Amino acid sequence: MSVGRLLRVGTGLLTLTLLASCAADPGSKPVDVSGGVPVGAVLALTGNANVYGQDQKIGLELALQHRNGAGGINGTPLKLALEDSGSDEPGANAAFTLQINRGVLALIGPTLSQQAFSADPIAQRRGVPVVAPSNTATGIPEIGFFISRVSAQSSVIAPLAIERALKIQPGLKRAAVFYAQDDAYSTAETTIFQKALKEKGLDPVTVQRTQLNDQDFQNQISAALREKPDLIVLSLQAVDGGNLIRQLRELGYKGLIVAGNGMNTPNIYPICQKYCDGLLIAQAYSPELDTPANTAFLKAFQAAKGGAIPPQLTAQAYTALQVIGDALVRLDKRQPLKGATLGNARKALMEEILAGTYATPLGEIRFTPEGEVIQSQFFVAQVRMDPGGRSGRFALLK
Repeated sequence: MSVGRLLRVGTGLLTLTLLASCAADPGSKPVDVSGGVPVGAVLALTGNANVYGQDQKIGLELALQHRNGAGGINGTPLKLALEDSGSDEPGANAAFTLQINRGVLALIGPTLSQQAFSADPIAQRRGVPVVAPSNTATGIPEIGFFISRVSAQSSVIAPLAIERALKIQPGLKRAAVFYAQDDAYSTAETTIFQKALKEKGLDPVTVQRTQLNDQDFQNQISAALREKPDLIVLSLQAVDGGNLIRQLRELGYKGLIVAGNGMNTPNIYPICQKYCDGLLIAQAYSPELDTPANTAFLKAFQAAKGGAIPPQLTAQAYTALQVIGDALVRLDKRQPLKGATLGNARKALMEEILAGTYATPLGEIRFTPEGEVIQSQFFVAQVRMDPGGRSGRFALLK
């Protein structure tokens, strides 16, 4: 069966959700594996966050190909239904509800932490496992037993970029901080960044608040530059962050810039263009990781994308579906999915996910009992833009 038949992108979301909300909870019915073992994904494929969702979509497609090429779930294909949540909370809520009412065994998503805090409680109440591929804000797994993530939280990753900035320029003293005050990820990460700055002896001389949809940052930048910072630290998403970096450089700032996980995508290149060069970002994925799992993932991605290097978000989305697929294989061998009630299978699958150890493109990972990912290897990259300033790469720093 082709990937195109197994991966379905929903349309008419609002209409379908109104119908779905009236449907009976399918949890007491048998798992329907007639068209494949059903798993759902909810990604931001439109709106400001679509730069992340598109990276994630290719990761899911590659993981689906790999799983079904290896025999699916003990001979039954894995079927992935994909829904666009847009970039807001109502869209995520609607897409989660629709997927749950379809009878999926587990969900991947949503793309943004802000969406997760709204949509994940729906899955928790309905007893549906969620594996988050990109939610890094503090408190996501604590939503409940059915919520887990393969994306390491900001408190683990963000301080690494501050440490690297100090290695590059040991005399750093004055940091200007920017964050989007209307975004859960940004507000959580900036707290971590500010704590790390103080612990490293740097003084946050100014903290500038922005909005996700802002395009003109001249007032905030001018206020920050008056404080003569020698380091800029950003907790922003790709579009607003890319625009702010471009304006920072155009207004004369020449020092180091550290960005958080929201800018960890090649989709920033067309936004900040040549001004992306030199940006420091801590990462949870390295294309240079020499393991069989990453080698296979890298080969598949480059075959699909003309030799390009996979971004972190693609690797994490791939890992999320791999985790669910591996857990389903183990569960189905012990307790066959066919004939099981959906509610019981969902609970057993969550237990199986948390109990496993997984060899993934991110390296070996496992989970705490609360669903927090345990990952041992992290990296820091610096953006290197190509001549012309339209494309570049994340160069890993040794």
